[in-house]
Amino acid sequence: MKCPFCGNIEDKVIDSRQSKDGIEIRRRRECLECGRRFTTYEKIEETTPLVVKKNNQREAFNSNKIRKSLLISCQKRPISSEQIENIIKKIENYILSKEHKETPSSKIGFIVMEELKKLDKVAYIRFASVYKDFKDPEDFVE
Repeated sequence: MKCPFCGNIEDKVIDSRQSKDGIEIRRRRECLECGRRFTTYEKIEETTPLVVKKNNQREAFNSNKIRKSLLISCQKRPISSEQIENIIKKIENYILSKEHKETPSSKIGFIVMEELKKLDKVAYIRFASVYKDFKDPEDFVE
């Protein structure tokens, strides 16, 4: 670690402590050149999973897009915000637990539809009508 005072890269760690939330480690260091002390913080670098869209474009996963779609589909339905957040958490867990860093948007849509089907048929049909791009009433029947 480069000393912020003299620029030397040789130092020793004097003290290490985990943060209260367990997300990062605080380290007190002493420069071996000038003897001054400084603090550094370490945390895990999280990589944002990518979503592969129908046109093969890739974009960073954004749970707010799912939340917006769910809120529209569940409007005026007896579905709590907690239930919506649970669906979002399931999708986030699925995406973050995968070995692959890319997830097709079709898979995300399928998970949302399956969860809505369990909760509320009307919300399910609303979401499916947009997701499946229904053109006429026969599409609803299918």
